Amino acid sequence: MSDSANRPGLGILFICAGIVAISVNDMLIKLLSGGYPLHQIVFVRSAIGLIFTFTFLRMEGGLVLLRTRTPFLHMLRGLLVVFANLAFYAAFAVMPLAQATALFFVAPLLITLLSIPLLGEKVGPLRLGAVAVGFLGVLVMQQPWRADLELSRLVLLLPVVAALLYALMQVLTRRLGVSSKASAMAIYIQTTFLVVSAGFFVVAGDGRFAEGVENDSVQFLLRAWVVPPAEDLWVFALIGCAAGVIGYALSAAYRLADAATIAPYEYLGLPLAILWGWLFFAEWPVPSTWIGCTLIIGAGLFVFLREQARAAPSPGRRARWGRR
Repeated sequence: MSDSANRPGLGILFICAGIVAISVNDMLIKLLSGGYPLHQIVFVRSAIGLIFTFTFLRMEGGLVLLRTRTPFLHMLRGLLVVFANLAFYAAFAVMPLAQATALFFVAPLLITLLSIPLLGEKVGPLRLGAVAVGFLGVLVMQQPWRADLELSRLVLLLPVVAALLYALMQVLTRRLGVSSKASAMAIYIQTTFLVVSAGFFVVAGDGRFAEGVENDSVQFLLRAWVVPPAEDLWVFALIGCAAGVIGYALSAAYRLADAATIAPYEYLGLPLAILWGWLFFAEWPVPSTWIGCTLIIGAGLFVFLREQARAAPSPGRRARWGRR
């Protein structure tokens, strides 16, 4: 990878912007989850997001950037993020926002692990130990030893499934980013969202599969489309704006820096989820969620610090190579 392609500072800036946009997006979707189907929200979000993304595309070089030699890999990347979203949003329709987000944030740990076989990046034993501590945090929040859980184990597992799909998508982004611009990759994803959500509308848009279903997660996936009243239009508009920022910022981040370097910054979403849950839904994390969050954030910070220490040149190396 050339020095121009490896710009960790800019990659970190993009990942922080993308995570802030994701947290706002999640909060707004949860606000709408009681009255609209997920595929309707996704369709409107992606349609608006595409407008912003095409603006970014024009700034980076125009429609010619959409040409690719790997269309099937881009399709796979789009499908991974679509199904990651479906799993995550189906979970937080019935879970506290902070808990669902905390469970999902095993994703940066998975990205660190997947970067070893899929990208050839080196991760030492200390960072692997930190990843194990992070997974311990997930277990604390899952509490598989309890028999009196308020939520089903399947619902608790959904954010982790979403995290795995998301991690695979971001590692694939790193692989494709050498030859594809961030705006082009974002357009491929937004288009995939549009196609899949339109397919949901054709098959289930009248709500016939939701009739008689009591599970809130399934209702969120399958209920009928609704014409939004005027007071909800601004929420849809904000979700669309957030989608435009998310698609570009995340794609840019994983093009510009090593996955193991910027992945820990995704933990910014944890305190933001707690804040939105408290402000808008009167939710406050239970002790097990706090403990799990602490373990996961601590593991992520350790991984990041080890990566920075490994990447820093020693005095001997500086004397030998000089300025590069």
